[in-house]
Amino acid sequence: MGSLLLFDFSSSSDWAGWEIENDVVMGGKSTSKLTRNEAGNAVFTGDVSLKNNGGFASMQYHFAPKNVGGYDKACIRLKGDGKDYQFRIKSNLQERASYIYNFETSGEWQTIEIPLNKMEPTFRGNKLDLPNFNADKIQEIRFLIGNGKAENFRLEIDKIELQ
Repeated sequence: MGSLLLFDFSSSSDWAGWEIENDVVMGGKSTSKLTRNEAGNAVFTGDVSLKNNGGFASMQYHFAPKNVGGYDKACIRLKGDGKDYQFRIKSNLQERASYIYNFETSGEWQTIEIPLNKMEPTFRGNKLDLPNFNADKIQEIRFLIGNGKAENFRLEIDKIELQ
């Protein structure tokens, strides 16, 4: 079984499915944006604010359900700023749980490998008493920064695929 490409920023001109969702949905003051750089990669930048009980910024992509049976890890080519981020997936947009995996960035280009069965169920930052991710479909992927501190951030993303 080969790879399942979820999104390749540099080879796609249609980014319409990507949206920013920050803590402003609950009264926070964090800001972020998604831009394309000269190489065609996504650049997710902004400022996380703790004001008004805020503390996160995210970018999300919703799509028609994709069959992920037989794939066991997400591979993401990216360049971070040395900060910690979360990669999140949802098997269904109507379900409460997001399955999350925290990863560190090095400041250099790297390929982050995330075992799908290590992605833990959470809702609004709280771990749920459910099994780790084991679904055969996904419908959302998301990158989130929320390290409990006010900070600016920059995450450059090339592509996201399952293997």
